[in-house]
Amino acid sequence: MLVSTPLGNLQDLSPRARQALEQADAVLCEDTRTSAILLNAHAIKTRLLALHDHNEDSMIPRLLTAMREGTRYALISDAGTPLVADPGYRLTRAVIAAGLTLTAIPGPNAAILALTLSGLPPQPFLFLGFLPPKAGPRRAALEKLRNAEAAGLTATLILYEAPHRLAETLADATDILGDRPAAICRELSKHFEEIRRDNLVPLAAHYAANAARGEITLVIGPSPTTAVSAATLDDSLRRALATLTLKDAVAAVTAATGLARKQVYARALELDPKP
Repeated sequence: MLVSTPLGNLQDLSPRARQALEQADAVLCEDTRTSAILLNAHAIKTRLLALHDHNEDSMIPRLLTAMREGTRYALISDAGTPLVADPGYRLTRAVIAAGLTLTAIPGPNAAILALTLSGLPPQPFLFLGFLPPKAGPRRAALEKLRNAEAAGLTATLILYEAPHRLAETLADATDILGDRPAAICRELSKHFEEIRRDNLVPLAAHYAANAARGEITLVIGPSPTTAVSAATLDDSLRRALATLTLKDAVAAVTAATGLARKQVYARALELDPKP
């Protein structure tokens, strides 16, 4: 069973989640020291077993054997919803492949909470997890994202970042994605929770001068709609009319530019007035 746990405030553990942790034969967790704090706060005596990136593959056969014999495991992450930028995916896939029962108890998730607090468009959104830690691969990932936006992707972007890399990531995002609205959501649900909303340029400047601390979720607004120039519209229509009927050319250019069909159709008639 996948069990969501609090992001920071230990009182956010739901009654169902608490019951699941109490009734499990063992709780699989990233760090037994971190999870012990949660269990102790709720007087839960279930034993803890470490499951993380370094031992997940080796643990899977043993866990599957135990589950076939009736052992009940609860899988949690250090905070929030399991598998979301956390270990457990390989075990989950193995459980499904083995035909064993897999259920989940929903609960806190930093990405969704940050999205709702950011003030940015809530849908569609794209969750990216952590970008590569090194500058070259990180910039390549952002370039790939910018190319997707150029091809038509329009979504609010959500990603996690380590505090010591936040300033560099903001600088790279500004350089590649351009200045746009964003929000830094720090220490969500904890005593020092902070939501800083601004454009990428001032946010990058702020965190270049002020080192960030704690758990951070970065939310970046969707790519601004770029106005289609008259020359671009004409070029697109001429290329489409060279191979398509008027109706199909208008449909293709409307879809590609996002302009109103009426506007595209009127200009198409001017460029190609023949019946």
